[in-house]
Amino acid sequence: MKIYTKQGDAGETSLFGGSKTRKSNVRINAYGTVDELNSTIGMVLSYSLSDKGAKILSQVQNDLFVVGATLATPDPEKSRINPVGDTEIKGLENWIDILEEDLPPLKSFILPGGGGAGSTLHFARTVCRRAERETVLLDETEKIPADAIIYLNRLSDLLFVLARYENRLHGEKETPWIPER
Repeated sequence: MKIYTKQGDAGETSLFGGSKTRKSNVRINAYGTVDELNSTIGMVLSYSLSDKGAKILSQVQNDLFVVGATLATPDPEKSRINPVGDTEIKGLENWIDILEEDLPPLKSFILPGGGGAGSTLHFARTVCRRAERETVLLDETEKIPADAIIYLNRLSDLLFVLARYENRLHGEKETPWIPER
């Protein structure tokens, strides 16, 4: 099977369920950014990570495929997969709570950075926030499952905490943001 089909050469793509839309459609932007986020997490996984971090991110990558499929399906009745829901969202919250037990409390904003894994996790967080914004924009015109938005919101929190956790574990210092007066 060839990887190229030439089906999208005119600027259209197929959605789950068979309908076609322009590649500039807000739906395509939303699930395309989820795909970008998944690739960014793949970059994070190329670094030396804690066992917890690798386990968390492996699960997140699978969940993001589900979120992307949900966003690529205009008619949820035609979906063959279960969307992310309360179980996955509570799983993210549980990981945040576990990771925060090993972190000092924040006393100020911190600048994104640290080692390779930590700084890439901060970058993934910003991609996640963009995916969330684009998903909210999609929801303004075409209703999508609310849990997709909640999942992305909670995931960005987890990515922030995981960046702090991995940086601490690898001896990378956090840089507080000190505004000039």
